[in-house]
Amino acid sequence: MEITELSPDDEAGCIDAVTVQSAAFAQDCPELVRPTLRGFANLLRYGWDLEPQRGFLARNADGRAVAVATVSLPTYDNTNQVWFELTVHPDHRDGAVEAELIEYVEQLARDEGRTMMGFGGFDLPDAIALAHKHGYEQKAVEVNRRQDLAGLDWSIVRSLYDEAVAASTAYELVTLTGALPEDMLDGMIAVTASINDAPKDDLDIEDDVYSPERLRAYEEAQAKSDHTLYRVIAREKATGELAGHTVIAVERERPHIGEQHDTAVAREHRGHRLGALVKTAMLLKLRDAEPALTQVDTWNAESNNHMIGINEQLNYTIVARFLAYQKSL
Repeated sequence: MEITELSPDDEAGCIDAVTVQSAAFAQDCPELVRPTLRGFANLLRYGWDLEPQRGFLARNADGRAVAVATVSLPTYDNTNQVWFELTVHPDHRDGAVEAELIEYVEQLARDEGRTMMGFGGFDLPDAIALAHKHGYEQKAVEVNRRQDLAGLDWSIVRSLYDEAVAASTAYELVTLTGALPEDMLDGMIAVTASINDAPKDDLDIEDDVYSPERLRAYEEAQAKSDHTLYRVIAREKATGELAGHTVIAVERERPHIGEQHDTAVAREHRGHRLGALVKTAMLLKLRDAEPALTQVDTWNAESNNHMIGINEQLNYTIVARFLAYQKSL
């Protein structure tokens, strides 16, 4: 088997990678959002916040693409770790392909001086068996939920919004599209870092570290990936302090698809329904700003009961469960 690293400019290689992923998702989770050539290449160019992923394509002796691994080597924090996802075409799941590609990625991690591997996979028997076979221990469960905007009862959204407004009279909302204004950048660092209070379950990971440069890198990566960022921010009236926010990115390639990014409320401002406030205000904003939008996907730790409770009121249903594993090298 030949394993090669993909360049975002290698159109043929990226097409093969997306073809493998699409075939695998069709079998393992038909409802999962399918990758596109453009989206896959942009992950290799920009990643989430200018921390590009690396992609590796495996071909068999006949030259057929049989598997792809996407690899993240964090640079902002958790610099001892490597996280990867492995996707094998359903016609080539013989164990040997998986073993060779996993060993390849683990050796890459050793060469980079990393000591902890992280591996994500579907909550399916074969995927669980594969992880255990290669010495990975389950540490967390993450759930992909989808909001069906076409079936959303907007009277419920309005009612939840009104209730949240009544509980948060000391706060006002700021709605933004695109990059943060310069005078809000420093204030958003602490708000964004509040995501570290979300459950980590048993994962051996450090808190995410944020800076003005990282927030700008995130905005740049999303813009270059043709995603429109919408933000709703709660601000305390008396002090001007930023208290909470939510962010949704809408694809320009497929404008019916949105992805929920961060939703977080600073610890000292909790208890005022700010999470429900910003999420319902965002929906009311998007109804006018993105009329083609029909679905929004979100990802939460299965143990994050508070956020899940809000999402279930807003017509989110489960698409897939993913298991996160770790292994020390």
